[in-house]
Amino acid sequence: MTQPSPSSTETRVALVTGGTSGIGLAIAERLTRDGLRVAVLDLDRPQARVVAAERGLAFIGADLARREDCRRAVEETVVALGGLDVLVNNAGFQHIDPVRDFPEDTWDTMLHVMLTAPFLLSKYAWAHLTRSGQGRIINVASIHGHVASPFKSAYVSAKHGLIGLTRTAALEAGEQGLTVNAICPGYVRTPLVEGQIADQARTRGLSPQEVEQKVMLEPAAIKRLLDPQDVAALASYVASPAAWGMTGAVLDLDLGWTAR
Repeated sequence: MTQPSPSSTETRVALVTGGTSGIGLAIAERLTRDGLRVAVLDLDRPQARVVAAERGLAFIGADLARREDCRRAVEETVVALGGLDVLVNNAGFQHIDPVRDFPEDTWDTMLHVMLTAPFLLSKYAWAHLTRSGQGRIINVASIHGHVASPFKSAYVSAKHGLIGLTRTAALEAGEQGLTVNAICPGYVRTPLVEGQIADQARTRGLSPQEVEQKVMLEPAAIKRLLDPQDVAALASYVASPAAWGMTGAVLDLDLGWTAR
């Protein structure tokens, strides 16, 4: 079957959650360079609005821990940009706590932001994403969607669940030309990871470089942190018409972590 392609006058629209910093911002900027109109979703803070405005991105202020904000985010994107063709579920955060001491409210928030919200956004966007016959859902999971690390119970649980959601949604969407895929990066040099490196250097008595090599990258074949642009380059391909035959895929960008 010949796959539909956008008309010469039609510009595809993307919504990227967590899109004003780190991986999300890199993906938003790359999709913009690819010719898409892009909205970025983040907590409604002045700095997030500034980042979006400086880059010509539509800004959607929302709290993904709130069901009604998930619905509103889709509606506002469609109103602002005229449709929705690509949904990138990227927003997330980490919280370090052992299982026995994990705060229940933090668990609830992390699972909602990183697992329930991708489900709800996909649900609310479904009719728009399937309209063109070439819609895309890209879930930014993690190598922790495959493997576990101590003190990350909610994060690891959410990322494992996100892979399951990806595969299930892909099976349901196939006949409508909507592809659903997950990207699983290893450690990426983002502000969040830089903060973790500094914390571990302080608590372990190591230099930041030693934390990278001896702690974070110890299981990896390539001893180098990824850059956000590396993840964005893969997302660019998955979002493109050329990737029409890829769905239900879990794409590891993990420096060889799972090759063992």
